[in-house]
Amino acid sequence: MRRVVLVLLAAAPLAACATGPQRFPVEATRFHYDAVAERGTVSVEPLQGAGSPSLEYKTYAAAVEAELLRNGFTSPAPGTAAQYIATVGFTRTDRPLPPRSSPVQIGLGGGGFSGGRRGGTGLGGGVSFPLGGARERIGVVTELAVRLRRGPNAIWEGQAQSLTDTSAPDADANTVAARLAAALFKDFPGESGRTVEVK
Repeated sequence: MRRVVLVLLAAAPLAACATGPQRFPVEATRFHYDAVAERGTVSVEPLQGAGSPSLEYKTYAAAVEAELLRNGFTSPAPGTAAQYIATVGFTRTDRPLPPRSSPVQIGLGGGGFSGGRRGGTGLGGGVSFPLGGARERIGVVTELAVRLRRGPNAIWEGQAQSLTDTSAPDADANTVAARLAAALFKDFPGESGRTVEVK
């Protein structure tokens, strides 16, 4: 009995790791007609008809503005019109994640302990069971859309989306917005029409 307890304790950390929060990549797609070589002043605005900007919108707008400034655009001087307008929109949709049970198992029979390592310890009997029970996880699909225009003409637009495990420590709106914006503006302006995956 004592040997069974020791094996269980040794396997517990592995089970905890196996059932930790999942991290999903960001998929980003960009479209443009030229390389957007000329930079200038830019103002970030919500999509038309979106109503008054919410606090959550401001989180995504700030992330987009930070990436634009990082890519050579500048803020307009007070009282002056910006050369470029970047319209920002986002959506968030709940999606259940499939439960994850631990792949670590205790076998009470020949080759007793298995967890990705060769070998095992036979403890007699003939029953095996996984460590760490499965539990339902809730995810959120977040999509960020940005359109950059100069005058009436759109010169660049892109969309980025990712699935977030709400049990993850980095599931807050600030971190998600920053991840999506960083992926969307990675290697700006990006290859037109191509979807890239950013981990």
